[in-house]
Amino acid sequence: MAPGGDPGTVVSMTTTTQPTQPTTSTTPALHDPPLPVRAKLAAAWASFMFFYIYVDYLHLYKPGAVDDILSGVVFEFDISQTFVVVSLALVGVPGLMILLSAALPARASRMLNLVVALLYVPVSAFNLAGESWWYFYGLGALVEIVLLGFIIRSAWTWPRTATLP
Repeated sequence: MAPGGDPGTVVSMTTTTQPTQPTTSTTPALHDPPLPVRAKLAAAWASFMFFYIYVDYLHLYKPGAVDDILSGVVFEFDISQTFVVVSLALVGVPGLMILLSAALPARASRMLNLVVALLYVPVSAFNLAGESWWYFYGLGALVEIVLLGFIIRSAWTWPRTATLP
């Protein structure tokens, strides 16, 4: 029975009041510290290397590519020990740049990244020479050159510390 009311009136003992504000949850902003230049360079070289290797690998799916290799020719070059050593060096340098970007002192890493990335721009563009598969090789060369541009820009704009007089 309700206090001071009619015997037939039921009163709920729990009352709730809803706030008049909308119930929206706010997510705190994610902590996003800047990535060190060394890490950016190493990641960019790793990405470059994946594209560089996969363009060469996926080239094997082009009709006639395997037949040319079996007959001892890649593009216009005869397959020889010299060809294979040069190919290994061209693939090996980006692999080494992943480590060297992170391990060398800042000045040496900066200079080496600038020099190697600038030298690899024409190497990547060479993939377009005489090819009929423009979409495939064009996309590969474009991504490689964009990554090299990122490496060049990151190395060129490497932050400097103030020197005391």
